[in-house]
Amino acid sequence: MRWTLTPTPNPDTVNKLADALGVDTRIATLLVQRGISTFEEARQFFRPSLDDLHDPYLMKDMDKAVARIEQAIDRGENILVFGDYDVDGTTAVALMSGYLRTFYANVDTYIPDRYGEGYGVSFAGIDYADDNGCSLIIALDCGIKSPDKVAYAKEKGIDFIICDHHRPGDTLPEAVAVLDPKRDDCFYPYDELCGAGVGFKLVQGLGANRGQTILDLLPWLDLVATAIAADIVPITGENRVLAKFGLDVINTSPRAGIKALIQNMKRQTLTISDVVFTIAPRINAAGRISHGKHAVALLTEFDLPQAEAFAAQIETFNTDRKGLDKQITAEALLQIDRNNDHDRKTTVVYNEEWHKGVIGIVASRLIETYYRPTLVFTRSGDKLAASARSVRDFDIYNALEACADCLEQFGGHMYAAGLTLKEEQYEAFRQKFEEVVSATIAPELLIPEIKIDAEIDFADITPKFFRILKQFEPFGPGNMTPVFLTRNLRDTGFGKAIGSDSEHLKLFVKQGASEGFGAVGFGLAKKKDLTCNGDTFNAAYSIEENAWNGEVSLQLRLRDVRCE
Repeated sequence: MRWTLTPTPNPDTVNKLADALGVDTRIATLLVQRGISTFEEARQFFRPSLDDLHDPYLMKDMDKAVARIEQAIDRGENILVFGDYDVDGTTAVALMSGYLRTFYANVDTYIPDRYGEGYGVSFAGIDYADDNGCSLIIALDCGIKSPDKVAYAKEKGIDFIICDHHRPGDTLPEAVAVLDPKRDDCFYPYDELCGAGVGFKLVQGLGANRGQTILDLLPWLDLVATAIAADIVPITGENRVLAKFGLDVINTSPRAGIKALIQNMKRQTLTISDVVFTIAPRINAAGRISHGKHAVALLTEFDLPQAEAFAAQIETFNTDRKGLDKQITAEALLQIDRNNDHDRKTTVVYNEEWHKGVIGIVASRLIETYYRPTLVFTRSGDKLAASARSVRDFDIYNALEACADCLEQFGGHMYAAGLTLKEEQYEAFRQKFEEVVSATIAPELLIPEIKIDAEIDFADITPKFFRILKQFEPFGPGNMTPVFLTRNLRDTGFGKAIGSDSEHLKLFVKQGASEGFGAVGFGLAKKKDLTCNGDTFNAAYSIEENAWNGEVSLQLRLRDVRCE
């Protein structure tokens, strides 16, 4: 692991902010590192307000989108709400269709089949709209790179409104409205919304047109927060507001579908991490193993017993997903060994039998063993399809763009993408991707990095210090959980490996004569000899609460340990 200590900000800026807020310089340092240097910026950070949400009509084409939907309602047209099969897409479809149905009945939904249609707007979906008399399609979390599909719909007399957050291609679709804050000609103040976030801005625009306030729209934010967490977008600016109030809804009055997913959890208050690791995988499992329409059915159900039945079905999908994930990861690692690919700058593996629904998860798993840009391919019809995942600070989308001559289609973000190619292009692509990455990736990016916010002593970890750290939540990209470095630690003699496979490390550590802390390091049992030999060591860790037998105490979540 590569430990990187974040540079100390300008002391004058830190001291000025500390004085303005009445906090110590350690807290002020963490804030300045996050781009917060004034009292007002700190207020917005610690006290996100619905008043901080931007006017939806600042987004390019918002007026056109709202006008077309209102026209469809006035005319009694059938509206089809179309979305991708992942969490962002299915929550966006549940949001938009659910909101429209509160005042208009002629609304249908469509999620493409992951295997029969693939990602994004599909010809089959447009044919479904045509067969069912839908003259307006609202596409969510997709569509920005589908000018051919939009043109096909236009030939059939079907209009499109696109709500997307992916990078546009060279040509925008000729839709009635294209809502995407990443458009070059869109000057919306925040461009990191997820697909459901863009959809919510359209809901906000419709609501404003109908005399509703943001308070009327609060119940929909549980869906938006779930999408923000699952899509790993920065939890800054407008996303921080949406995530904070969405988590409040999840924790106080969640819709029946989310309540059915979380009611057996022991935590009293759920965090973004709980959404990422508990709610999102289950919603995703529907589209991975069966069909994304099951997720939409769950998220739009009002009756709790029926939602519980849907949730039980999705739990079965999630169990199947876990088994496939484990099996395919093992097969992919074996393929790397057989191909002697250990020293490459990329991982590109393929098996036509691998389940398309889990190849993205497998790509992430492979990075845990071989830390480098990774693509996992399987067969999809007469083409090969892949999920791509990257390492920190390397833009895999740009790398794929440099290989576009080998590809049929691709799209995505800096850290995750999807693509298709013809089978005869696989080897050429595999070689070119390796060449592109080798020529552009900095060597240090191939070593996993732990970014450390600050070096502190155990004496600095007071109840007040932790109470203020808690107010940094919700954590996520752009505001990660603070990681600290403390030197000269020593286990008190109770260190041991724990877990069913003895993979994890449990310690009780002290620094000199200071009060000690329990510490847990997941996957760090291999460091037991280093930490339990009586010698001192350094630790990179975050601070969390541990509840046990009715008692709550502070605990260190170890990220890594090493000798001086």
